[in-house]
Amino acid sequence: MPRVKRDPGHAAHASSGARSHREPESVFLGRQPILDRNSALHAYELLFRDSPENRALIFDDVQATAHVVARTVGEIGLSAVLGDYRGFVNMNRDLLFDDIVHIMPPDRFVLEILETVTFDSQVFKRCDQLRAAGFQFALDDVVRLTKPLEEALPYVDYVKVDFVAADRAHLPELAATLKRHGKTLLAEKIETHQDFAFARKLGFDLFQGYYFARPQVLTTRRTNPSRNALLRLLGVLSGEPDITELEAELKRNPNVVVQLLRLANSSAFGLNRPVSSLREAISATGTRQISRWTQLLLYADGRHLPWRSDPLVQLVGTRARFMELAARTMRPFSESFADAAFMTGIFSLVHVVVDLPPVEIMKLLNLSEPICDAIVTGSGALGALLRVSQAAERGDALEIDSSIGSDEQFKVLTPAVLARLQCEAAEWFGAHRLE
Repeated sequence: MPRVKRDPGHAAHASSGARSHREPESVFLGRQPILDRNSALHAYELLFRDSPENRALIFDDVQATAHVVARTVGEIGLSAVLGDYRGFVNMNRDLLFDDIVHIMPPDRFVLEILETVTFDSQVFKRCDQLRAAGFQFALDDVVRLTKPLEEALPYVDYVKVDFVAADRAHLPELAATLKRHGKTLLAEKIETHQDFAFARKLGFDLFQGYYFARPQVLTTRRTNPSRNALLRLLGVLSGEPDITELEAELKRNPNVVVQLLRLANSSAFGLNRPVSSLREAISATGTRQISRWTQLLLYADGRHLPWRSDPLVQLVGTRARFMELAARTMRPFSESFADAAFMTGIFSLVHVVVDLPPVEIMKLLNLSEPICDAIVTGSGALGALLRVSQAAERGDALEIDSSIGSDEQFKVLTPAVLARLQCEAAEWFGAHRLE
């Protein structure tokens, strides 16, 4: 069942027709002001909206934040959404470790850790990495200071206290404790003048809620490049293109170009002058960031590629790494074979995501013939390696033996070696961070 997103300041109630008012030609974004003690604007919280109605029916936290980021950075634009202020964006555990973080300029976004996140050493390490990159963090929906939250305080800058859910009698002690830890206190869900006065008296620094303003819904025309065009672009990017080749492919995707120019002109790249040409945008942004953005657009279109939180992506990621490791074991001095093996694994299940026959996808991606043959017909060394990988995932020893056959180069892939490579691939995917 979908959940109805509670807006900062009040609970929203979705009607059964909430999704029926969607306007396909438009995209929507909620924005609620965060004010300082003098009632001056300090920042905005950015909220998922899928219609002009001021409410959100959320089926997936990851997808909702993907939409928020895509619309803020690309479709509407940072300057139009945030002006000179920061934007607070909800992050669950999966999102903290996802590529979506690298789309957001660190000086423009505060990563708001949802109350559902369980804090552990991995989360703390990730917070340290992102803080070193310039991000700030906020704890969301705090009602009391538990031991896990107290352990998290060194890693966050803001603490948002829920004035509706918190016990008023305990608020003075909570505020004093947080102040002693040097945190910026944000009182959320402030709905009356009495709430505001009480929060100010307790020393809160920032305030948010319906007493000041309901979220505003921003709207712009949808710029949604076709799935096939995005796949074609990903295919070009996967081949390490020169700038002329990439420029030519991007010109076939005008909607992507518009968003790329906005991305290049954002403060993420610290440029001293506006980027006005496509070539400048490519140089400023870099192919890796363009690839991330293209993948984000695929996901924000409702497709679960390439987010790490998607079980399908976890399968593809570990498969690709396993095939790369196996290829290196088979041919230790062939970097190209290892790269091709990884790419074969990455695209071996893309047809499931985009709902097209594999042979059509291979044409769109413009992959090399050995990779295409491996995926479409299972032929060649890469095809055999793909079958070995699939059999290893199922624990099918007979299929592994059949796939290896009498080929001498596969003989190094003994059961013990395959088991080790599976563990290494799983560990790599679990620990891999795209910095």
